[in-house]
Amino acid sequence: MMRLPAIVLVVLLGAAPAVAIERGVPPEAGALQTAIAGAAPGDVLILAPGRHAGPVLLERPITLDGRGVAQIVGAGEGSVITITGTDITVRGLEISGSGSSHSTIDSGVQLGKDAERVTVEGNRILGNLHGVDVHGARDSIVRGNTIIGRRDSRMNDRGNGVYVWDAPGTLIEGNSIRYGRDGIFSNVSRDSIYRGNILRDLRFAVHYMYTDRSEVSGNVSIGNHLGFALMYSSNITVRDNISLADRDHGLMLNFTKNSEITGNFVQGADKCTFIYNAHRNQITGNRFEDCEIGIHFTAGSERNDIADNAFIANRTQVKYVGTRDVEWSAGGRGNYWSDHAAFDLGGDGIADTAFRPNDLMDHILWTQPAAALLLGSPAVQLVRWSQQSFPALLPGGVVDSHPLMQAPVIPIPADVAAMAAEGPPVWQVERLTDAEFDPLARH
Repeated sequence: MMRLPAIVLVVLLGAAPAVAIERGVPPEAGALQTAIAGAAPGDVLILAPGRHAGPVLLERPITLDGRGVAQIVGAGEGSVITITGTDITVRGLEISGSGSSHSTIDSGVQLGKDAERVTVEGNRILGNLHGVDVHGARDSIVRGNTIIGRRDSRMNDRGNGVYVWDAPGTLIEGNSIRYGRDGIFSNVSRDSIYRGNILRDLRFAVHYMYTDRSEVSGNVSIGNHLGFALMYSSNITVRDNISLADRDHGLMLNFTKNSEITGNFVQGADKCTFIYNAHRNQITGNRFEDCEIGIHFTAGSERNDIADNAFIANRTQVKYVGTRDVEWSAGGRGNYWSDHAAFDLGGDGIADTAFRPNDLMDHILWTQPAAALLLGSPAVQLVRWSQQSFPALLPGGVVDSHPLMQAPVIPIPADVAAMAAEGPPVWQVERLTDAEFDPLARH
C-alpha cells in the first residue's frame, strides 16, 4: 500500500473542514461576548432563556439562536447587534435597547458595508430607533421578524422598521412592522425584493428613493399615512400589494419610470393613486375603490399605459387638468368605471361608448373650490347637459375609448380584512405627528 508523505497528510488534515458545534450560552454578565470571541466559523451559539447583555459585534460566520426564549438587551447607546462579517445568522431572539442617534443609525440589528450573506430571521425587534439597518451589505435576508418601532416622538423623528441603503441583493420578506417612521425605507439601492410584509401605523409603508430593478410584491399596508411611495426609481415591479385605510395615498409614483404597476388593491385613501411626473409605466389590472380621488394624474406624466384597472365608487374617479386628450386604453381594452352607464350590444365585454371621467365643471372646481356652492344650480346642470349632448364642448382630459363592462376582482384575505377592521388607524388619534405632511417635499 502506498504511504503518503507526512507533509501531504498534514496539508490534507489542515484542509479538512471544521465541524460546526452548538454551544450553550448562559444569561450571565459577559458570557455572550466571551462565547462569540471563542466561537469557530460555523458554530451555533444557543442562547439560554433570559436576558443577555449587549451590545455585541459579529465578525465571523456564526449563528446566534435564541430559540424564541432569549433576549439581547442593549445599553441604550449605538446598535444592539452589529454585523460586519459574512455568512452570519441571527434568529429567534428578542432584541431591544438601541441608542437614539440618527447620525449613527442606531438599530436593533445593523449590517455594515462589509457584511455579506447575512440572515436576520424570526426575531422580535422591539422599541429600537431603527429595527434592522442594512447599510451597504450585500445579498442579505431579513425574514419573518416582528418589528415594533417607537411612538415617543413626532413621526418624522422616529426610525424605520427596515432601512436599506446601497445594499444590492437584499430580500425583505414576511415581516410584520408597526409604528416608527417608515416600514421599509430603501435608498440608493438596486436588485432587491421586498415581499409579503405587513406594515401598519407608519408614515410610509414602503418608501423607495433611487431604488432600481427591484420588486415590491404581496405587501399589505394598513392605516399608514401613505402606502407605497415610489420615488425617483426605474425598472421596478409593484405587484399584488394591498393598501387599506391609508390616509393620503395608497400608491404614489413620483419620477418613477419604466415600471410595472399591476394587480394592486387600494381602498379608502384620500387618493388611491397619485401619479406625478412618472413616465413609460405599465399601470394595469389594479383596483381603486372608495377613495376621494381614484387617480390624481399630473405634472406632465407621459407615455403610461393605463388599462384593465377598476375605478369603483371613488368620489372623483380621475383628477386630471390638461388641454389635450389622454387615452387610457391599450390593445383595445380600457378600464372599468362604476359610474359609466354603458351598454355592450356586441357582447365582447367592451362598452359601446367611450368614457370621459371628467368634464368642464370638474376643472372649474379643482381650480376654484368655492364654485362647489353652485353644484346644484340650474346653470351648472345646463353646462353638464350641454357637454353630454355636444362632446365638442368637453375640455381636454382622460378619454377611455374601450371601457370594460366587468371590473377585475382582487380578493382581500380574511386575516387582512380582520386587521383593517380592528379599530381606527393610529393616524386618526395619534397626536405626535407633524402638523403639515407633504409627501413630495419631506422624505
